[in-house]
Amino acid sequence: MTEAQLAVLRRLVFSLALGVAAYAAVAYSVLPLGSTVHPDMRVAFNSHQLGIYSHIFASIFALALGPFQFSQRLRTRHPHLHRWSGRLYLGVGVLVGGVAGLYMAQFAFGGTPSQWGFSLLAIFWLASGWRAFSAIRRGDVTAHQRWMVRNYALTLAAVTIRLYLPLGGLLGVPFEITYPAVTWLCWLPNLAIAEWWLARGGGPVTISKDH
Repeated sequence: MTEAQLAVLRRLVFSLALGVAAYAAVAYSVLPLGSTVHPDMRVAFNSHQLGIYSHIFASIFALALGPFQFSQRLRTRHPHLHRWSGRLYLGVGVLVGGVAGLYMAQFAFGGTPSQWGFSLLAIFWLASGWRAFSAIRRGDVTAHQRWMVRNYALTLAAVTIRLYLPLGGLLGVPFEITYPAVTWLCWLPNLAIAEWWLARGGGPVTISKDH
């Protein structure tokens, strides 16, 4: 894949992230809670409103801030803004979103497979965020950037889950089967791609200086 193709792919991924963040912000601030999900999921949402709202809006924060953390222009021209937005990304988006996600995973539709899928996603999201924070605190920029690639790959589970769920419907797979599978598929391939990218010598997935 050429550098130009990679640039297009990066912009597509970041555009999807911002689009999903905007959609979720509208869906969970304007529409009645749970109106866009399966009726059984709606019951859990309404029974644990603080948990679901904390998870959703913190995750929106992470999705929306993440692309700017990978902006080379922001890092070079406005390093203080990069550092502060990174603290907000990790401290609000990942920490609050991950803890709330771990809590809500216990009530996930689909039983034990879904609960484990979302629980491990939350744990790895929190752990990779902590590793990224710890690395930059000790001045290891390279390790910080590598852990941020992994962390944002997990953040993008919010995007991939919204791609896979409709695909299951189009293929005629019952929702009761699709959903538990997607709780794993929404993040394991993302993390595998991030590891492949890093293993082949890929650096931070930057947006160019001009964008």
